[in-house]
Amino acid sequence: MIEKARRGVRGLLARIRPPRIRPTDPPSTVVDGEEREIRIRPFRDGDVEGLVEMYDAFDPEQRAQGTPPIQADEIRTWIEGLLEGVNVVALHDGEPVGHVSFVPDGTDRHELAIFVHQEYQHAGIGTELMAAGLGHAREQGVEYIWLTVESWKRGIQRFYSRAGFSTVNPMGAAHRMSRTL
Repeated sequence: MIEKARRGVRGLLARIRPPRIRPTDPPSTVVDGEEREIRIRPFRDGDVEGLVEMYDAFDPEQRAQGTPPIQADEIRTWIEGLLEGVNVVALHDGEPVGHVSFVPDGTDRHELAIFVHQEYQHAGIGTELMAAGLGHAREQGVEYIWLTVESWKRGIQRFYSRAGFSTVNPMGAAHRMSRTL
């Protein structure tokens, strides 16, 4: 009972002033805010079908800038494109529940995409996945990362800022953010 109360206090403090997200080296196992054991590790070839299923069950309202696609065939093609880069997955009971990808853009830079299935959001998985993704990307030689985020999504912008991203273009409907590793 006391330990649960301590976790609750730590969770409240983390929401008030969340800590910076620093690169870590996967693999790792964490217990999320819902007491689920989550394994975070680099992508393996056998993860493709699980990712297709995760993205196929993804709430269309959770999509960002048209991704993930909606139909399974389009999802599979999209994932194949993501696999040109560095990828890390979050697994619960062996099934993907989160995915971060760093896709080369042809200019020695990598675009970041991170998704956590809606049933696993707001439990700390995105933070751990981002940290492991940044660590693995650095290990794989990624040096510069960028992303775009809708201007009205202030919460996710704060999340990216905690991970060391700075806004480089705050104009228009989408803001561009970047960082070096």
